[in-house]
Amino acid sequence: MRRRWLRVVISSAAIACAPQPVQRQPTPAPTTPPPAPKTVPIPAISATAIIRDVAGMKVGTATFDDTRAGVLISATVTGLGLGAHAIHIHEHGKCDPPFASAGNHFNPGMKRHGFKSIDGYHAGDLPNIDLPAAGTLHFEFLMSGLALRGSRGILGPTGASIVIHTTRDDYITDPAGNSGSRLACGVIVPR
Repeated sequence: MRRRWLRVVISSAAIACAPQPVQRQPTPAPTTPPPAPKTVPIPAISATAIIRDVAGMKVGTATFDDTRAGVLISATVTGLGLGAHAIHIHEHGKCDPPFASAGNHFNPGMKRHGFKSIDGYHAGDLPNIDLPAAGTLHFEFLMSGLALRGSRGILGPTGASIVIHTTRDDYITDPAGNSGSRLACGVIVPR
């Protein structure tokens, strides 16, 4: 019986010492990088305006483009007189001389006028423009956070217009910055 017991111990030891088969891990498939995030293009919405003086003469043009940052205004004006002029976006798409038909400044937030006002500013307020001696000026402004259409859109049910005044905006006097009479106006229309 001792022999038998010894054989069992030796057999068990031999089995325990025998090399065990290596379990291979499956080779992982080559990884591909995740696809780049898709950028959703903004719809190509734009608008234009032909700017005319009180006599009906064309004194400029403006384009309005929706961007991710807001509405980009690109305009050229001429023949409005040397010096500073206030410029604003107004709430109605009408430009019957003397341009009172354009209404008030675009102001959906019901703020007071002016970049310097503690209760301001109107969404339609823009920086002054200064016409050079040659009389022609190209300028670009960004209306941050706005769009042409939608809840923050300047083209509401009554449209919108761009109005240029005879003098500089003081950026504080309500409702129009003490900027004088309306010198020129252009109805903003979608393209």
